[in-house]
Amino acid sequence: MDDVLTAKQVAQLIQTTEASLAQDRYRGTGLPYTKINSRVRYLREDVVAYLNANRVGGAA
Repeated sequence: MDDVLTAKQVAQLIQTTEASLAQDRYRGTGLPYTKINSRVRYLREDVVAYLNANRVGGAA
């Protein structure tokens, strides 16, 4: 199921670290995520929407 991503996959995709994603979750900021039991997962559509919503500059 490629529509559900792990923190490791998202970190690679957006060129950050898993620790940075964890800090964002702790602070309640950053990408929306889902918890399945104790596992954190990100929906691909949420990642894309978040990136689009936070785009700066250029023609929209």
